Amino acid sequence: MPERLWAPWRMRYVESANDQPDGCIFDDLPAAGDDRENLILHRGKAAFVLLNAFPYTSGHLMIAPYRHVADPAELTDEEMLEIQRLIGSSVAWIRAAYKPDGFNIGANIGSAAGAGIPDHLHWHVVPRWKGDTNFLSTVGETRVLPESLEESYDRLRAVTGQNG
Repeated sequence: MPERLWAPWRMRYVESANDQPDGCIFDDLPAAGDDRENLILHRGKAAFVLLNAFPYTSGHLMIAPYRHVADPAELTDEEMLEIQRLIGSSVAWIRAAYKPDGFNIGANIGSAAGAGIPDHLHWHVVPRWKGDTNFLSTVGETRVLPESLEESYDRLRAVTGQNG
């Protein structure tokens, strides 16, 4: 009998793959106000950090400006500087919480480049471990995450130095 790997939380992603919701998560989530429920880890003046709801690995963070902008050339100096600082802080937080061997950091600009939300710039900070690329993620297009998003949020929140 074949073994099964159950990941019931992925059904939400599978069912929403063809949905084109109104609005933008990078506009809507910060406005909602419940940071834990919306996985917002840190709020800055011009940008914020949140967990990816459909992460490649545990601890996968995203950084986005509050302002709805699609082109990096349209960012103000203040926005760009804060985003770069938040990328650095995100690396430090993930290192403290997960002790990864490396990181992938980047932004997909435009749908042709793979941006799932092409109208609102955002950067990904993805922790990586030696040997974490296996057949499930490369051939089976499946990722095994060892903890829930809520556990990841709590783990990372504990190392940010922020309350609640």
